[in-house]
Amino acid sequence: MVQDDLQKEIRELRSQIDALRTALTDVTRPYAELMRYVDRLQDASRGYFRILGLYTKYGTVSPDLVIPGLKDDISRHIVVALFDRPDRNISQITEAVKGKRGTASRRIVRERLDDLERQGIVVATPGSRTRMFRVAEAVAEKWSQVLGVSKYRDQPHEESGKEGERNE
Repeated sequence: MVQDDLQKEIRELRSQIDALRTALTDVTRPYAELMRYVDRLQDASRGYFRILGLYTKYGTVSPDLVIPGLKDDISRHIVVALFDRPDRNISQITEAVKGKRGTASRRIVRERLDDLERQGIVVATPGSRTRMFRVAEAVAEKWSQVLGVSKYRDQPHEESGKEGERNE
């Protein structure tokens, strides 16, 4: 009889332990999610302070920091225009450069694009009628590193529980 009472108490204790495990899991889940959000906020603020530091040190935050060899103002504006919106044709790039600096000739923009393409700074993708340009992947990645932010940081990281991992 004492043994039956003891086994019954052990079963009750097991049941209580299982209930405590479940409750503990339920209580810690929001905390783990909160910590993922805090990590993301810290990453964003580090990137922000990195950008402020670059601005303080160099007086600007522009692709010149990644591509110091850009020889002229038009080339710099072309690269900025392609960072702002990739996959543009020569006419669209010319308009963007005109918008930034006031003047730009389509012929000069085309010549600068050819130079930038030879240097590996931009790449051209053949389109149905016109070539489309974008900043080269290596340059875009280097720019992301200079800014201290991952190029793909704004995409969700939810595959197989890896949401809290950083893409650095």
